Formats: sequence, C-alpha cells, structure tokens
Amino acid sequence: MKNLSVTLESYNDQNIFAKILRGEISCKKIYEDSYALAFYDVFPKAAAHALVIPKKPYVCFDGFITQASDDEITGFFKAVGKTIELLGVAEEGFRLVSNSGEHGGQEVPHFHVHIMGGEKLS
Repeated sequence: MKNLSVTLESYNDQNIFAKILRGEISCKKIYEDSYALAFYDVFPKAAAHALVIPKKPYVCFDGFITQASDDEITGFFKAVGKTIELLGVAEEGFRLVSNSGEHGGQEVPHFHVHIMGGEKLS
C-alpha cells in the first residue's frame, strides 16, 4: 500500500482549516479541546453537518494515523464522539466520512471528518 502521508514540512499552512485554527477565518464552533476543533460546514449536505479537524497539521487520515501520538488519536476521536453528542444525531443515526487524496475527493488538504445526520440520508 502506498503511504499517503505528507511530512509536516510539506503541509500547506495556507489551507482554509489552518486559517480557521489560527483565527484568521471564523467558524461556527460546536466543540473545541486541545486536540480538535469541530464546527458547522458552511455548505451542509445534511440537516446537521459538522467538520472535526485535528489541531496539528496532518494532511490525510494516513498521515494522521501514522504520525500522530496515541494521545492525539484518542483525543481526536473522543472529540468526534462529543460532537456527535452535541449535534444530537446519535440516536437516529449519522454518517461519518473522511475523504483522502485527490481520488478520494478530499478538497482541503488538512485531515478532517464530516459528521452528517439530522435526517434520513440517501
């Protein structure tokens, strides 16, 4: 399997999520802790649509899972769980998606997950 990870030296710190993390662009925050930031998607694809991003510069899932510390990985996924709880979508169901790379449809080169729910998804 080809390693999709990108080194921190090649991370583009001008992507929109990096700018959000630095406070240069505002977001409608849902949850934040020392590992992650969760906010509403500006172009929602469902009644409830949030993004959760790690605070450190990881480009994709492969880079995150191979380069992040165990505490970062655990903290990030706990933040995903907390965001699901705050969105109120756990009981009825939700979709958790992470696109990776050009062929996977990733648009912003900063690892993130989408949480979509609040309605029946097709």
